[in-house]
Amino acid sequence: MGLFLGLGIGGIALLILSLVFDGVLESAFDGALGGLFDGWLSLPVISGFVSMLGFTGAIVLGSTGLGAGAAAAAGSVAGMGTGWLTYRCSRALLRGGGPAAPTKDDLVGAAGTVVTAIPADGYGEVLLRLAGQPVKYAATAEAPLVRGAEVWVTSAPSSTSVSVRAVER
Repeated sequence: MGLFLGLGIGGIALLILSLVFDGVLESAFDGALGGLFDGWLSLPVISGFVSMLGFTGAIVLGSTGLGAGAAAAAGSVAGMGTGWLTYRCSRALLRGGGPAAPTKDDLVGAAGTVVTAIPADGYGEVLLRLAGQPVKYAATAEAPLVRGAEVWVTSAPSSTSVSVRAVER
């Protein structure tokens, strides 16, 4: 029973180490094994297997009259299931990336408000919404625009500046 509980506790300790040293085991074996296991040798998968092997073995050994061999077999089955589930969940989390980051081309056509007046031949500032977030840009316009004027972006000459025109109502 002590061996199984030790494995269970060791698996939990390994899981804590996997949180601290994320990706160390994968990078250590990646070059040597050439991606053979592709995530199966990750610390969360190994710790899930070892924890379930230990705790399930201890439960089977303590609650039934079966011997250590049957407890180890039941623990191995539970450990493989937990390892597989951990692998699948980690792959799903890694695959769940969001959309690509917005670029300056995404600004064309965006509506905004002048926050610093734009002179006839100079720069002012406009507040735009890019991907739902307010972002302030340096702005030029063909005609002077006062603070608070509503504008449309006509072009984005750089990643920090835009050309705008007034919204006509």
